[in-house]
Amino acid sequence: MSQHPTALFTPTSLERALDQNEAIQETVEQSAAELCVINAVLQQEVPEHVKTGDVAQALQKTDELESRIQTSAENLEQVNQALKEEIQVRADLERQLAATQAELDQVQNSAQNNAQAGAQGRSSSC
Repeated sequence: MSQHPTALFTPTSLERALDQNEAIQETVEQSAAELCVINAVLQQEVPEHVKTGDVAQALQKTDELESRIQTSAENLEQVNQALKEEIQVRADLERQLAATQAELDQVQNSAQNNAQAGAQGRSSSC
């Protein structure tokens, strides 16, 4: 599972998508590794005189399938990296927004206190 940047973690849709993609990526990588082993065994164990016709085609297809699965795993890794970066950007923006909101609240409270103090000062001078 991914390491999420927020301390009090409430998963967003992006974070859930990343977790799902990482699980899928792991499955795809395991499948590619298993298929690689199967291909190696078949290439070594099937006699050359048998590697004709349908058998030759099947061996070629498993090689192609292995390549496609490996490419898919690499593509998933790139997608996961993009999701991680987007999650980090959003977490940074949320922290900035929270800090800005806190500053705004402080300024508003200060302005309200100043307005009340000014109103009290004007009413006591009458």
